[in-house]
Amino acid sequence: MTAVPQSPSLDPAEVEKFSKIAAEWWNPTGKFAVLHVFNPVRLAYIKEQVTARFARDPFARRPFEGLRFLDIGCGGGLLTEPMARLGAEITGIDPSDRNIATASVHAQEQDLAIDYRAMTAEALAESGDTFDVILNMEVIEHVADPKAFVATCARLLKPNGLIFVATLNRTLKSFGLAIVGAEYVLGWLPKGTHQWEKFITPEELEGWLGASGLKQQDRTGVTYNPFSGEWRRARDMDVNYMLVAQKPGN
Repeated sequence: MTAVPQSPSLDPAEVEKFSKIAAEWWNPTGKFAVLHVFNPVRLAYIKEQVTARFARDPFARRPFEGLRFLDIGCGGGLLTEPMARLGAEITGIDPSDRNIATASVHAQEQDLAIDYRAMTAEALAESGDTFDVILNMEVIEHVADPKAFVATCARLLKPNGLIFVATLNRTLKSFGLAIVGAEYVLGWLPKGTHQWEKFITPEELEGWLGASGLKQQDRTGVTYNPFSGEWRRARDMDVNYMLVAQKPGN
């Protein structure tokens, strides 16, 4: 694995953990199967919020045309590719060169123009590049310094831009369901995928966003229905949740 500079978003153990299973990203029944099932609810939320806040037609074939997106911790591109299909000019970054290789090959096979880079958010921020929409989905609970990471994301966001964050709440319920249940009982995720002490409460996240000049616009819980096998939005934010925040305009 190619070495990358130390930064608040880089936890080498986390990078190595996901690098080892990089080939599994596009296997719908493999180690990332739960993300394949989870993806529709993430996509629907992103599309709903972006079209509403950028005054786009939600029924258009490519409603994100003309908007620059950044997918931080893009992995194999499960979320990056749908954004490109919806018209976004999208960059996907990940500190694991194995993940980026998997994502790049798959995008080429799908004839999608996606700018994939093996790098950290901090390195990209140093370039001065900025984006209309930043996706930070199931990433922040894996970084070394989440508060500093949020500040870096704010630097990467254009005025009036949106940042989406999806993560796990630090509750007893999340320990039982996301750690014991998902990893050890049901085997949805490899054992050790998450560390409960690194989960983030909505209040902590909102505080970090505010400290970086970003204002939360909306938030929602996400729950799993064992009878339908589907994830859906809900008021319950005790385990999984998503939110969107905005950077003030000039």
